[in-house]
Amino acid sequence: MPVEVVSVQGVSFQYQGAEALRDVSFGVTPGDYVGIVGPNGSGKSTLIRCILGLARPDRGEVRLFGTPLSAFDQWQRIGYLPQGLQLFNPHFPATVAEVVGLGLLAAQRFPRRFRKGDGEAVTRALEVMGITSIRHRLIGELSGGLRQRALLARALVNEPELLVLDEPTTALDPETREGFYTTIRDLNRATGTTVILITHDSGTIGRHASRFLYLDKRVVFYGGFDDFCGSPEMSEYFGPHSQHLICQRH
Repeated sequence: MPVEVVSVQGVSFQYQGAEALRDVSFGVTPGDYVGIVGPNGSGKSTLIRCILGLARPDRGEVRLFGTPLSAFDQWQRIGYLPQGLQLFNPHFPATVAEVVGLGLLAAQRFPRRFRKGDGEAVTRALEVMGITSIRHRLIGELSGGLRQRALLARALVNEPELLVLDEPTTALDPETREGFYTTIRDLNRATGTTVILITHDSGTIGRHASRFLYLDKRVVFYGGFDDFCGSPEMSEYFGPHSQHLICQRH
């Protein structure tokens, strides 16, 4: 059995006395594409923060690549696109290539500086996202779709083994959103990059992700879409109509 990329065991978290997560457990294996869905306030972003060490669980354990989170220091293996990062000031004075290059610095310890070969890494990330032609444009001048591609290139520039995306399509129109999902799916299938993606698009994610985690402070369901769609328990929980909407995969 391969070592799990992410292992979450019994994680609970409270924020100012309010329960955000309750006894959450699941594992992500290499090459998985996990879509995390749930209502507002269900703890999705809190779960990601606990996985990445940005919040400390009250109980439970997180392991990354088999290593307890407290001892993990290989952050270059993880690419992260947080919620809201796409909301750039239009006057932000940095080009697309410069923003992508910042992803290389983020994984370094101080003193952080660019190294030989970093330019090639930036070019490769731009090529993967199909945006080499806009490398010299200012990030704040881009459309929502292009800006999100640039920020994804920033998350990919270290060629991470795990890519974590928190609500990456919030500011995108439906057509651009679908293109973004397709890009992530193709990346996952072509390179084997493990993906965890939080989304409100419960009726869309089934066309792209290989596994489905429905979170409502606790794990309501975790597994493959076929198992979810064929589950009488989930039909009873969601109602047949809502289950059918989630299960539309064409």
